[in-house]
Amino acid sequence: MNNPSSQSWQPLVFGIIAALIVLVGFNAFIIINPGQAGVLSILGKAQDGVLLEGLHLRPPLVSYVDVYDVTVQKFEVPAESSTKDLQDLKARFAINFRLDPVKVVEIRRTQGTLQNIVAKIIAPQTQESFKIAAARRTVEEAITKRSELKEDFDDALGDRLQKYGIIVLDTSVVDLNFSPEFAKAVEEKQIAEQKARRAVYVAREAEQQAQAEVNRAKGKAEAQRLLAETLKAQGGELVLQKEAIEAWREGGAQMPRVLVMSGDSNSSVPFLFNLEGVQ
Repeated sequence: MNNPSSQSWQPLVFGIIAALIVLVGFNAFIIINPGQAGVLSILGKAQDGVLLEGLHLRPPLVSYVDVYDVTVQKFEVPAESSTKDLQDLKARFAINFRLDPVKVVEIRRTQGTLQNIVAKIIAPQTQESFKIAAARRTVEEAITKRSELKEDFDDALGDRLQKYGIIVLDTSVVDLNFSPEFAKAVEEKQIAEQKARRAVYVAREAEQQAQAEVNRAKGKAEAQRLLAETLKAQGGELVLQKEAIEAWREGGAQMPRVLVMSGDSNSSVPFLFNLEGVQ
């Protein structure tokens, strides 16, 4: 004869067993989504071989999978340095990077979480790379040749982060500041350059005005010379005319015809007129 109390416990036991089977079954698999990479740890030890996107089998209850985002990440990182002329220079960089999926297991063993990667790897390496780039030029060159500064920074940072499994895709200079003393010096230099350009402009304007005065004086002198030559030529013609009249009066001869030049010596038009009746 069956014990009624034991029969009442059987459904409960079967239910617990079924639940454990389902739980174990679900824990035996993990899905890695696109843009992710997983690292399987069994009893706390990271296993070789990265888990890429798809369905993966794992030992239930004794394993754990760390999932890393391997898409593009962006963090802003501050940096400070001294330039070649010993001026303080501060910057803030936006770093676009992603983790190398092939090296995710090594990253898990050496760095751990993404926060640790940023704090312990990316931030200090950004600082060191900025020091390398800034030390190659003066503070003025760092400002006027900003693209060259960024290029040196990108090269240094890319080389340093690559060995950690971090791929730098792009960087941008969010902010670039210098000391108040240098800012004042730049302002004073700009004011001095503006004054110098103004002085050059005034000097050129005065030179042009002086040249214009010279040209006007030359024009007046040339006009006076031409006028004097014209008056001189006309005066000689009048003397000849007067001598001809006197000769006619003394000799009683026929009234002569006088040749008169109209216009200047180059474009004059000769014409004759009779002096009869001229007193």
